[in-house]
Amino acid sequence: MLTMVERFSGPALEIMAGAKNAAAHIPPLWSLEATVAVNPYVGQAGEPLHVAAARLARVAGVRTVPERAHFKAKFAAHELSVADLEAGLAEVPELAATVDDLIAAMDRTVPAPVTLPTLADLAEEVSDINWPDFVAERIGHWAGGHYDTGQALWPAPKTRAWLSWRSFAQRDLTPEIFGLTGFAARVASMSMSARGALTKCAEDMGITADACESYFHTLLMRLGGWAQLASGEAFRANLKGEGNNDITDLLTAKLVFEAALLARYKDQIGARWEEVLKAHAQPVVPSEDDLIDAALQAAADHAAARALDATLAQPVEAKEVVPNVQAAFCIDVRSEVFRRALEASGDGIETIGFAGFFGIAAAHHGFASDVLETRGPVLINPGATSAATDPQDSDMLTRVAKRVTRAWGRFRLAAVSSFAFVEATGPLYLGKLVRDSLAQKNPSLGGDPAPALADSISVAERIGIAAAILSGMSLKSGFAKVILLAGHGAGVVNNAHASALQCGACGGHAGDVNARLAAVLLNDPEVRSGLAAKGIEVPQDTVFLAGLHDTVTDEVRLFVDDLPAGHVQGATISALKQALKLAARVTRGERAARLPRATDQAAVMARAKDWSETRPEWGLAGCSAFIAAPRSRTTGRSLAGRSFLHSYDWRQDKNFQVLELILTAPVVVASWISLQYYGSSVAPDAFGAGNKLLHNVTGGIGVVEGNGGVLRGGLPWQSVHDGETFMHDPLRLSVAVEAPREAISAILNRHEGVAALFDNGWLKLFAMDDEGRLGWRYTGGGEWVSLRGDKAAAQIAAE
Repeated sequence: MLTMVERFSGPALEIMAGAKNAAAHIPPLWSLEATVAVNPYVGQAGEPLHVAAARLARVAGVRTVPERAHFKAKFAAHELSVADLEAGLAEVPELAATVDDLIAAMDRTVPAPVTLPTLADLAEEVSDINWPDFVAERIGHWAGGHYDTGQALWPAPKTRAWLSWRSFAQRDLTPEIFGLTGFAARVASMSMSARGALTKCAEDMGITADACESYFHTLLMRLGGWAQLASGEAFRANLKGEGNNDITDLLTAKLVFEAALLARYKDQIGARWEEVLKAHAQPVVPSEDDLIDAALQAAADHAAARALDATLAQPVEAKEVVPNVQAAFCIDVRSEVFRRALEASGDGIETIGFAGFFGIAAAHHGFASDVLETRGPVLINPGATSAATDPQDSDMLTRVAKRVTRAWGRFRLAAVSSFAFVEATGPLYLGKLVRDSLAQKNPSLGGDPAPALADSISVAERIGIAAAILSGMSLKSGFAKVILLAGHGAGVVNNAHASALQCGACGGHAGDVNARLAAVLLNDPEVRSGLAAKGIEVPQDTVFLAGLHDTVTDEVRLFVDDLPAGHVQGATISALKQALKLAARVTRGERAARLPRATDQAAVMARAKDWSETRPEWGLAGCSAFIAAPRSRTTGRSLAGRSFLHSYDWRQDKNFQVLELILTAPVVVASWISLQYYGSSVAPDAFGAGNKLLHNVTGGIGVVEGNGGVLRGGLPWQSVHDGETFMHDPLRLSVAVEAPREAISAILNRHEGVAALFDNGWLKLFAMDDEGRLGWRYTGGGEWVSLRGDKAAAQIAAE
């Protein structure tokens, strides 16, 4: 076997390092079948907001904070105080300004950032040919086939991205027709090594080591969702301990076009190109406007934390409740409204907040499906395997029907049969169109048979999983008779971004599988015996019941058929059903006030069936806080569906292992969600998916606006805007934890990546005091500042 050995010069190695660094700035993207929230600023987590703003203005021409008018409106409405502005200034010491300067700055309109041009931009100026869009269209045309997940019936051969594009491009005559004479031959002459081709293009273009990272970052941002999708491929490969270079392969393809355009128009654009390279070689330095914007954003974040603290300080009548039912919901902000309504809808109901995958990250096969679904957080590899099966095989007709449906779908989309299919069967779809238009189609949610963990998972492992689940919920004693484990999902039709409304902790799927797996596991007699040996005594008459909360309709489906054989549904479950129905009506009534055209709670129900509804619900729009504390700190207080609520009692947390898990997993996931909504609001062109009304699904992986071009990542405009105003307030998440500050700091010291989010202000961290309020604010580097003054801090510390 022959092995090709490549040797590169020092400058070439610097170019490759610049490409790698530029790739690290690009956030990952998941395909539509399992969309999960992604922090679009994950590549800038190591720098503060104002530096990131300067960088993204240069490479993408986008803002990183809202317009000044946004802050002026807050100040005029008294949502932003002078004290908040002072706190914002303190967070940006580089800015020499006063509060009056900030107030005056709110009246100034800051011009939109302008990105440095690419070679395609320069070529367009002298040729009147839209080269940027042309290059995006040709790369998108290839990428749609290369990354196809099943939409194409004639799939492209699976090979390395660079080799795939090289093979495609040397046979694509479109660039020649548009004026790039000899382009196919140029591609054919390129090295079969992406690194060799990248460094050759950089050499031909005169790109220096000082300029390469910034310019490569610009090119990757122009690739939009395609670069993000390639970054996602690398992310998933890294989790498995594998390598993936798709993103630098795409960068190389982009560079080949750029080099060809320089060769074609060098006489006309050569001098300007040298100026662009000099600008990219300069260090990223925030402007005064960047610093002012950062201070205003920090002030808005402080105002939000102040409002949260005021809510937590509201007096609530304390009730000693011996619960008959404990209902564990996902920490998703949508559950906060429902939990509050449920606690008020029935006596003896206590709610718990826990990550929606319920501690079981499973690689799951749905019923009669060969598709392997990741039902767990994308930050970790699945630790278990499961499948939905019918042990009696009594539903054979359903199994056959599912397979026939898939086969029929493939047939009608096939290149050979698609046109004939429309001609022959088009009239037969008239009835379906009428039914769908009358909203008679019921969304399918949670209809599979019960899932089961693979037999390869030993009893000892099952006991360990069960103990971790109960410890994570701070539920080691005081068990109720019925413990509901409620996953969540969104029942919708005709929605390309449906998975974005599902449970992020379950990998963009509904949470029914995880809830049912956890309930069956915790009802297992062998597991119960093992838990007792670990000091967790679950009463014999306690039963775990799985449920699924539909966040569109707020109906909760109970999987009573999964209960242990011989279990008789008693009065407790009957009362729970009635309380769930009442809570659903109350929750729908509260949510209807925010939904366009939803006049009352009854109008909310129809949105799930309406195939023309672009806003079936608001998802997690408005999320602004994460609270890890006992439920007693938040019960009875309305948090307006804006807070992630994780039940946590540090007094039960030996060695703070649960706290470490919360800060490194749920908090990070929540930050990705929060910052995705933030980025889709303030920079929709770069980090948003665009207008749903213009979307076309490509390759089964994502959407484009129109008939081709750049893949769009992030959230659609309709997910953050109601047509008149934003429904998401762009804020950085306030994380409030009731635990000793020393324990929190120690955990951050062990996890640099998580600490960077707080140190650089992408998240705001608070430690709660004994009164359940925000007592201290983390200022970075392990330092805390009291929010109650030195005297109060000393008194609390003494107590």
